[in-house]
Amino acid sequence: MEVIEGIDHYMEDGLVLTVGFFDGVHAGHRFLIKQVKEVADEEHLKSALFTFWPHPRIVLHERYKPRLLNSIEEKINLLKMEPIDYCIRTAFTMELANLQAFDFMKMLRDKLNVKHLVIGYDHRFGRNREEGFDDYCKYGQQLGIKVTQADPYVENNYTISSSFIRQLIAVGEINMANHYLGYPYSISGTVVKGKQVGRTIGYPTANLKLTFVNKCLPKIGVYAVMAEVDNKRYKAMLYIGTRPTTPCSPEQPESSAIDSLSIEVYLFDFNNDLYDKEMTIYVVEHVRNQHKFESMEALKQQIDKDKKMVLNMLRCY
Repeated sequence: MEVIEGIDHYMEDGLVLTVGFFDGVHAGHRFLIKQVKEVADEEHLKSALFTFWPHPRIVLHERYKPRLLNSIEEKINLLKMEPIDYCIRTAFTMELANLQAFDFMKMLRDKLNVKHLVIGYDHRFGRNREEGFDDYCKYGQQLGIKVTQADPYVENNYTISSSFIRQLIAVGEINMANHYLGYPYSISGTVVKGKQVGRTIGYPTANLKLTFVNKCLPKIGVYAVMAEVDNKRYKAMLYIGTRPTTPCSPEQPESSAIDSLSIEVYLFDFNNDLYDKEMTIYVVEHVRNQHKFESMEALKQQIDKDKKMVLNMLRCY
């Protein structure tokens, strides 16, 4: 797949194209891309998807802080693995946001030579998303663009979407989220100096400063993970939450509180210095919610139990 920056790339042979933000590049997106590819092959055209950055709500609502499944780099890397000819990427701006659906479709025709537009089953575009599929069909007839609506991806009676997967992650349903993503959910960051409390009980942890601050985090608690550093992977235990010796709630905090959460990783069978190193955490399974302990010894005893559970969960890794 070729990544194209901007929309001034007229394709002489014409495109079958779909539009979306594609957060997570999950099973539902792959099903949509498959449908686009099939249409393109049938019509002897090139296949493409049109995506943008940043998230539209950031542009439309300055104070909005979305919790996303992917950074732009993660998203593009995932899309590169898909069987599609082009990923056309552009900046989401107020100018783009203010385009009516007709004008947006006209732009796709004039700038990219879109011949066939495949609409995601629940996707809407154009100013304030005021118009729907029937409008797109009418505009397509006027513009010479064939318009079809893709089928949704449904599994176990769930319609798979980015928001659905974000909800799963937010409540700690990691196994299910990973299944619908098609890959282990990851969190990346730089190891920074923390309060070093873990060292006092035999569990020195690496404190992670997120690379992508808008990352959707699992609910606070303990997780079985694989940690990648210096191109090597280690079995590890992840803790997300407030400090273990302070009162806390087991529920996911509001977005304003997420920014102050501690993200700590204990790598098994690792004794080297990690400060300032880049680390990626692949979240495998939720172990338990966060609890307050009456003493450091009680905390250590619980972590000993957590370690046994985590090693059992990671026995196939």
